[in-house]
Amino acid sequence: MMDFRAGWVCPISQPPMRDGWFRVENGRITAVGAPGSAAPSGARDLGQVAVLPALINAHTHLELSWLRGRVPPAAEFVDWIKQLILARGAGMERADDPAILDAAAAALREARAFGTIAVGDISNSLASVPAIAEAGLEGLVFHELLGFKELDGRRVAETRALREAASGRGNSHVRVSVCPHAPYSTSPELFRAVRAEVDASPVPITSVHLGESTGEVAFLRDGSGPWPGMLRFVGAMRDDWRPPALDPVSYLDSLGVLDRRTLVVHGVQFDDAALARLTEIGCTLVTCPRSNQWVGVGVPPVARFYASGIRLAIGTDSLASVEDLNLFAELKTMRWLAPAVPARRLLESATRAGAEALGLNDTLGSIEPGKRAALIAVELAGPLDDVEEYLVSGIDQRQIQWIRA
Repeated sequence: MMDFRAGWVCPISQPPMRDGWFRVENGRITAVGAPGSAAPSGARDLGQVAVLPALINAHTHLELSWLRGRVPPAAEFVDWIKQLILARGAGMERADDPAILDAAAAALREARAFGTIAVGDISNSLASVPAIAEAGLEGLVFHELLGFKELDGRRVAETRALREAASGRGNSHVRVSVCPHAPYSTSPELFRAVRAEVDASPVPITSVHLGESTGEVAFLRDGSGPWPGMLRFVGAMRDDWRPPALDPVSYLDSLGVLDRRTLVVHGVQFDDAALARLTEIGCTLVTCPRSNQWVGVGVPPVARFYASGIRLAIGTDSLASVEDLNLFAELKTMRWLAPAVPARRLLESATRAGAEALGLNDTLGSIEPGKRAALIAVELAGPLDDVEEYLVSGIDQRQIQWIRA
């Protein structure tokens, strides 16, 4: 058993406590001091730091880490996609490619150095499963399936053995599920088949890229925009496709594939009605503001996200579309985009909301008795009256330390 005292303790589940303290036993938090209570005699003094739960990156593409610096920013999303396809070459990444594995391992070390304990990772190869386990992080890896010309659900069944094998290469802290990619790359039949697979899975959580670009909205509304030409270019357009004349949320809702266990990623183009429907369903929205600007889809309406009442988590996206895996940098961007949103809500998105979305809220996301002592200490510049505002103003890796208990 060990007691700790810090200049600030930020439990997330309650307001931050100046001169706070907490107790750790066998890797679990067993007590958190009440506001204003003195730390027990003999408590280890961590100094002028803010202690908070380690962060949750709810949307990554770790297998794309080898593309860091190889796919420049673009003004239009389809232009960025074309550059990504050229950079990736002839096929998808292989699970046994040393270059992919080494880059993913380096990315995970970087994420941990920035205070991240868990990731929601999108993978075509499932190469990230052992990499996450070996890095000592937790993860939910979504096996992403694409196929706009798929007329049934055979692809889901045909790839089931890959997911089962990948699960065996991880550990109890790394789980595997399956997800569709996006409305412009996944057929209605494949969407429904993935949903059925998720519903029958021991890990009934899925993810989807949705409402990301104006081109996606136009494609679903009336079949215009750049996606029909792009699909024909790659040989993926189907002759019987008819636009549903719906917005992205209404389209997936009509297919019956959205529920409270769905992580909806990006949402840059969502209007208030779409946000209201997602909130009603209980989905989690994952925003990746720096990546959105890199790939040319625009600036996410962060203030409207919070105003809608939807559960909002945060992701970095891949190193093909962002400079680093620093969630504190995402928080800084969100603060710039939504200056009126309370800092506490931003911090909750980077911790508890992500943990809830990934099914990790029993052990991570807040400083409470019974949860894992996966905690970080952020060095403070000096005495502060508003520690939460400081934490969303931009934190450098050199300020972050993991608490060893």
